[in-house]
Amino acid sequence: MTHDTPTRRPAAPEPQRRLRILHFVTGGFSGATQVAIDLCGDDERQQTLLVLRRRANDPSARVAELRARGLAVELVPRRPHVLSIWRLWRICRAWRPDILVAHGFSDHLWGRYAGWLAGVAHLVQVEHNVRERYGWWRLWQSRWLARRTDVLVGVSDAVRTALMRLGHPADRCITIDNGIDVDRWRGGLPWEQRESAVVMAARFARQKDHDTLIRAARLLVDRGTPLIFYLAGGGSRRWQNQAKRLVEQLGVARWVRFLGQTSELPALYGRVRYCVLSSHYEGLALSLIEGMASGCCAIGSDVEGIREAIDDGHTGLLVPPADAHALADTLAALLADPERGRQLAESGQRMVQARFDRRIMRARYQQLFRRLIEGAGAPVSGSDEVT
Repeated sequence: MTHDTPTRRPAAPEPQRRLRILHFVTGGFSGATQVAIDLCGDDERQQTLLVLRRRANDPSARVAELRARGLAVELVPRRPHVLSIWRLWRICRAWRPDILVAHGFSDHLWGRYAGWLAGVAHLVQVEHNVRERYGWWRLWQSRWLARRTDVLVGVSDAVRTALMRLGHPADRCITIDNGIDVDRWRGGLPWEQRESAVVMAARFARQKDHDTLIRAARLLVDRGTPLIFYLAGGGSRRWQNQAKRLVEQLGVARWVRFLGQTSELPALYGRVRYCVLSSHYEGLALSLIEGMASGCCAIGSDVEGIREAIDDGHTGLLVPPADAHALADTLAALLADPERGRQLAESGQRMVQARFDRRIMRARYQQLFRRLIEGAGAPVSGSDEVT
């Protein structure tokens, strides 16, 4: 087909009927998965269905937990992709969503194929990172699908810019900032009672650059101002092992603690002073935002996706990426001036509560969905203001 607009649009649902919103996302329980979960849940305006594409891990326990919370959840196979598409197509034909929201690369490809083939009235893509390994063939597919998709949502301005830079239609690209459950991240200790330590919550991957953080730990030891560094997160076994080898090589095993996947992150953030993210790039630095919501002073790499979470010198501090000396210098300066850290932490916490509350995110998506159903389309400016 060669047309450039979404096709086979059935009539809008009756005004009294709740919208049916299907969210399709990886079953790997990444940040994209959490955002999709946060957007699910029935209310007087919508019914939702969460469809997860299986990953190598067994999701049974997590799926059971979601269902116990009252969420409708289905699973489709991971591979081959044609089977993923076919199973989701069957779900769409049976459940008949008004809108299908496909989250994250490469799941947004398979999700939109299924929705388009099933004749779903409205398709929405949500991109969660600024750098994805598209390759020429998947990029071609993404551009082709974009012409049949109502709206492409970037979870930050940096992600929206990346979508347009890759050749997606600018008039369909908007920003809706990701949000967090700020209530979950309240209740931390007062600043003076907190441990002078650092948390980095991130999966182990090249993107996250744990090496720079570990080298900064060594520099602080050498200066006589050591800090405990708590590393929370799973991810690639290869990158975890590389980080552990570097810790041994640099002799900082006493100072660097590997926590793995942990459900105690809110409590951990609530008892330490500093949260760090040393990534090479981000879509939107949710782990820093969670730390800031908990009352931590945030330090992040001066890269896309983190700049939007930190107003340098006001709500946190930015350091050059891959620069262990700069990171160590920044942490040492905060140790020497704890009042500065307290002020940054308080400002950061206020900013997160005002901007990154998931209730704001949910309201903006719901407004977007209503605009689509009413035929108003997406905002022409690319703004996340969809009222």
